[in-house]
This record gives sequence, structure tokens and C-alpha cells, in this order.
Amino acid sequence: MKVALVHDWLTGMRGGEKVLEALTDIFPSADLYTLVHDRGAVSKKIEGRRIETSFIQGLPFSRKGYRYYLPLFPMAIEGFNLKGYDLVLSTSHCVAKGAIPPPGALHICYIHTPMRYVWDMYDAYFGREKGVKALVARATAHYLRLWDSSTNARVDHFIANSRHVAKRVERFYGRGAEVIHPPVDCSRFSLRGIRGDYYLIVSAFAPYKRIDLAIEAFNASGRKLVIAGSGQDEARLKRLAMPNIELTGWKDDEGLAALYHGCRALIFPGEEDFGIVPLEAMASGRPVVAYGVGGALETVVPPGSAGNATGLFFLEQNPSALNEALSAFERLEGSFDPAAIREHALSFDRAVFKDKVRAFIEERYSEHTSWTGYAEKTQPAL
Repeated sequence: MKVALVHDWLTGMRGGEKVLEALTDIFPSADLYTLVHDRGAVSKKIEGRRIETSFIQGLPFSRKGYRYYLPLFPMAIEGFNLKGYDLVLSTSHCVAKGAIPPPGALHICYIHTPMRYVWDMYDAYFGREKGVKALVARATAHYLRLWDSSTNARVDHFIANSRHVAKRVERFYGRGAEVIHPPVDCSRFSLRGIRGDYYLIVSAFAPYKRIDLAIEAFNASGRKLVIAGSGQDEARLKRLAMPNIELTGWKDDEGLAALYHGCRALIFPGEEDFGIVPLEAMASGRPVVAYGVGGALETVVPPGSAGNATGLFFLEQNPSALNEALSAFERLEGSFDPAAIREHALSFDRAVFKDKVRAFIEERYSEHTSWTGYAEKTQPAL
């Protein structure tokens, strides 16, 4: 079976790239197609295979400013020649699912979300635009919605990263999706480490992550907060933060593990499709204080639920609700069991993910080859 992996872009090692890395374990000889590749920005395991990029790669400032070429993404992803592959496996939160599979090939898409900037989070990304920029944004979003809707028929089967995303796939595409949660490399984390006095956020600095909400809450309370990450909102967030808040930039694996070990709890203030970061914190035995919507509902176990508690929720997305949740957490802090929290995270481990994905693909591919073989035998002679 000749396999092509199709990924939106390779510009950093975030949740989507961790899924891609696990898929490269399942298909170690697969070729990889992506819009833009910033060399050295992802793991050696991903970098060590044949990677083909689109024409976007050759455009000015593409490695850092690729988002400005969003209207060209559909043309770029459709430009890949996938002739000769038996299986096309796309991992998509933007346009990767729109790759055109060759005749007879099976296309399975692991979908992190339908394109969030043009569907349910348009206002979070473009709501502040005014005048001509707002008109351009609306026109681009309209075009991308039409393209995104029309191309979902190119996918034979969807795998969603959460029940939350599976509902979104059904809503926007009218399609069902198998749910297989993303992998957490629990082996990178342990219960060892000295506890500190700070709370922690690990995140890309995108508007929908609502790091600004957390900064406002911690500015008001004076609690210590460490934020590891970077991104498009970095300058604005630095202006908002008071001295009790430290922005460290991205950390390597060792540095990130140390931050998880040392924090009192992870703060997860945005609405996420799934969210690997809370499970990385849990694999370190640390509880999570999360906004109680989306993927967090599938990973965080609050007090009073069946099973051992791994964190708690705040239900209104504002600074005062987060501070109330933090006060509640501090009253309960001693009741959280680090070993039980880690045990919960192990049910999302990388090995579990790979077993589930491998079994799903093998079953779908067997069905596909049985059907295509039958169809070829029953075609009338020309």
C-alpha cells in the first residue's frame, strides 16, 4: 500500500503535528505533502522523510506570513499530484482535506476541525477588522465556505479528534465521523518534580485561545502565572501582562516537562476542539482549570463525577468566573491525587491512539479494496 500524508503546514510542533508524528510511526515510508515547510520547526521524525511543498513555499515571507496567502490555499492543496497512491491520509484543520485523491484511492481525513476561521470562529479572527479589510475578510470567508463545503465529498471517511468536532463535521458537512482522540506522549512526563507557586498556560497565541482573559484574571488577583508559547497575539498580550505574569516563549520538551511538573494547575481558558495540553499536564499529575465547553469536557473530570477528579471548570468565559474557579480550586487543591490524574491521562496515550487508527484504516481499506475489486469485475466490457 503506497501512502501519501497531507498536512496543512509545518511551521511548529503543536497538537496537529503530534498527531502527524504518530501517523508517521504507522506509515514510516509514506510521503508527506504540505503547503509550507519551515525547516527545523518540527520533530526530526517528521523532518526525516520526503516532504513536498506547494507553490506557497516560494512566495515572499511564506514561512512566517503564510496566513496572508489564505485565499490561495485551496489552489495550492489541489495542485499536489497524488497519482499512484493507494491511500491518502490527510490531517486537516484548514484545507488539507481538499486534496484531490487519484482514482481508486481511499481518502481518510483525520480532522481537527472544519476550517474554524470561516465557520464558527469567524468573529474571533476577523471581528476587529474595519472598512476595506472587513469587506475583504467577508468575501474571502464566503469563497472558502463554498470551497470547503464542496470538497468534503473528496473524503471517503472522517476521523474526528473529539465528539465536539464530530458534531461540527455533521453540522457543516452533513457527514458522520469516527472519534479517535489525539495521542499524548505520556512517556515524556512523570510525577517527579518540585512543585512551584505558579499557574501555567501552554498555548499558541491565537485570538480564540483567550489568553487575554486569563491575563486579565491574573492581573486582578495578583496570582503568579507563567505562559509558554508565542504567536500572532504576542505583542498585545505582552502589553496586557503585569509583573506577576511571565511570558517565556516556546520551550523544548525538557523545559516544558519541567514547567508542567512545577505548576499548581494548568489554566485552559479557550474553547478547544480537543486539547492535548491538558492531558500533558495530567500526565505530569497536575490538575486543570478549564473553560467548560468543547474538548475539555471529554478530558477533564470534575469533582463529584464518576472516577477520580482531574480538575474543574469555569462556565462563563470572563475573568471573574476564572478567578472564582481558582479560589474553588485552592480550597480543594489537597484533594487532587497526582497518581490518579496521571492514570487518567494514560488512557489517551500515544500507543492507544496508534492501535485505534491502525485498526480503523485496515478495516476501511479492506472494505475499499473488496468493493473496488468487485466493481472492476462487474464493469461491462467496452
